[in-house]
Amino acid sequence: MHNPCKYNKTRLYAHTGILLLFLLSICNAHANSFPNLLKQSGLELGGWINGGATYNANNPADGFNGAVTFADRANRFQLNQLNIFLQRNVESEGTKWDLGGRFDFLFGTDAIYTQAFGISAFDENTGEPSNRGNWDLNLCCNSTRTYGIALPQAYLEAYVPMGRGLNIKVGHFYTPLGYETVPAPDNFFYTRGYILNSGEPFTHTGLLGSHTINRNWQIQGGATTGSATGGWDGGFDKQLDNWGGLANILWNSDDRRTAAQLGGTYGRTATDEPWLMYSVVLQHWLTPKTHMVLHHTHGWAANINLPGGIQNAAWYSINTHLTYDLLRDLSVGIRMERFHDRNGWRVFSPYRILSALNNKGVSYAGNIPFISAPADYYAVTLGMNWKPIKRWNKGWKPIRNINIRKNIRYDRADGIDMAFRPFDGKKDQFLFSLDATIPF
Repeated sequence: MHNPCKYNKTRLYAHTGILLLFLLSICNAHANSFPNLLKQSGLELGGWINGGATYNANNPADGFNGAVTFADRANRFQLNQLNIFLQRNVESEGTKWDLGGRFDFLFGTDAIYTQAFGISAFDENTGEPSNRGNWDLNLCCNSTRTYGIALPQAYLEAYVPMGRGLNIKVGHFYTPLGYETVPAPDNFFYTRGYILNSGEPFTHTGLLGSHTINRNWQIQGGATTGSATGGWDGGFDKQLDNWGGLANILWNSDDRRTAAQLGGTYGRTATDEPWLMYSVVLQHWLTPKTHMVLHHTHGWAANINLPGGIQNAAWYSINTHLTYDLLRDLSVGIRMERFHDRNGWRVFSPYRILSALNNKGVSYAGNIPFISAPADYYAVTLGMNWKPIKRWNKGWKPIRNINIRKNIRYDRADGIDMAFRPFDGKKDQFLFSLDATIPF
């Protein structure tokens, strides 16, 4: 006997299937057209995910890896960086004007070290509470103590066809100085050197011009604002009348095997005291597979409020990298560093507690006391970069580009004219870390 209900259900399933296929085809068309639309407009949407874990042989009771930053949490996993960017690349040569820019959104445990804290919780010269800026500070997640949001880049860029070309950035951008940087894919090692976190700025707010003189030489110059720490890590809502300067000279050899960079910053504090630093980076390919870096930074600031009274503060660092490509998908490297903190003013343990401090002396990163002292810090890091899917050249592109890093790091602190144990009551520590970065 004919069953109309069964027939109606069959028709319903068929129509539903056709509708789903139609909707999927529309979604697929939009998914394919969105990247094409971005490409046609010259825009690029991308990013990366980076996360890892460290094992601290000291098993610190406070859960921190002493004065080490970025991978600062001991014996646990961290989602360090979920970074998404939207950019339009700008030409660097030619006869036509070009406009573009970039905006970065970063979520993770590294956010606290990337935010614009050019306004400290307590004034560097007077020690009085100060009003920190609102630019990308405390955007979310205070209750988590470790995770947060940073907006490390937000700038417009223009290419001006003058001479061999002039590029001008206006806004908030990563510093062109130094060697190591914040973005995880741009560093060989999971942890960063003291020289990055304590010796030089992460970002600037203001404008930066880059001019190519010839195939060997490039010069950069700019004006920085929004900062009470010598033009470092400024924002958009405080100290906008406090202008400083930035200069950088870059050289490349004809064969591109050797590069050199000399640059520095000059600025003022909120009470108009000078603050300056310079950075030198030398790079050389010893062989087609062996790369060497020598990086030196020296900084100085006047009339800093220190436990021993008002003094001039100074610091310097020597940092070296040597990497070797064993295979197309496997590289090994070593990094060595000495950081001299003459006044105990640049390196803190744990640094996250200080970074999250407000002007009432309360840190949302925890109620663990942070310490510092005049000291020399030494660090040696052995590392490996492995891209396991690279030689297959198949599958989803982000998976093909995954980079796995294994690090072994040794840190030691020697107090200057005093005993100092910043690694959970010890003078040194061993860290073993494993992390992965997936660009997309």
